[in-house]
Amino acid sequence: MHAYVFPGQGAQFVGMGKDLYDNVPLAKEMFEKANEILGFPITDVMFAGTDEQLKETKVTQPAIFLHSVILAKSLGDSFRPEMTAGHSLGEFSALVAAGALGFEDGLKLVSQRAMAMQKACEQNPSTMAAIIGLADSVVEEVCASVNGVVVAANYNCPGQLVISGANEAVDEACAKLTEAGAKRALKLKVGGAFHSPLMEPARVELEEAIAAAPFSAPVCPVYQNVDAKPHTDPAEIRANLIAQLTSPVRWTQIVQQMLADGATSFTELGPGSVLQGLIKKVDRSAVCESKQSL
Repeated sequence: MHAYVFPGQGAQFVGMGKDLYDNVPLAKEMFEKANEILGFPITDVMFAGTDEQLKETKVTQPAIFLHSVILAKSLGDSFRPEMTAGHSLGEFSALVAAGALGFEDGLKLVSQRAMAMQKACEQNPSTMAAIIGLADSVVEEVCASVNGVVVAANYNCPGQLVISGANEAVDEACAKLTEAGAKRALKLKVGGAFHSPLMEPARVELEEAIAAAPFSAPVCPVYQNVDAKPHTDPAEIRANLIAQLTSPVRWTQIVQQMLADGATSFTELGPGSVLQGLIKKVDRSAVCESKQSL
């Protein structure tokens, strides 16, 4: 079975999607529609902006979503997903690509999500850190021993777990994890504590928008971040998407579950090749490719 996977924040680069815009009439039409929906020319920033402009959460998230989804749509009949999944923001791309949500509704939700997350970051000074070379259980135990908010946020692959929380709590956890034998405890350049309880204001804000958006049954199962299980029921998909902002991204478990369910190859659609690398670390024999254009 063939699985399509979609990247999250951090994979963006200047020039992303430009060849699709230039060469595929449908892609150009979708990008122009996106400029209209967002109320600013996101294509200018994507194709010719600066890294700094592209790094703003309100730009980054829609930009990655647009590149991924428009690439999937540009593939036409050759895009036949049997299972999909996305990392954090990428889950929205996976849902739209699988037909659970329309392009315009998906883009509006991604834009609202980005704004809500930005706002939550400003309310609570917070951060994330990548912990390399420790078992997940050790990281979880150390986080639980720290006073203040710090939790396991992204289970990326065995031996790579991102923690998220309040600045001081993350610093304390990094020191303890280094003592516990982590190869690296590296603070990330992010706006705040994504996938932690500190995102609760954003979850509340987004809940209303997700509840109002029209979801339908996807053409194939979508493996969701919250529980790493395949979903086709619109009500379950919606509930999991609402819970996603304050829950960890279980990427390791998603890849393991897809493989157990018969995935024989993976194609990553969108900017970068981060997920391809993570999938290989879960299973060295996995067949993967990354596509950024046709």
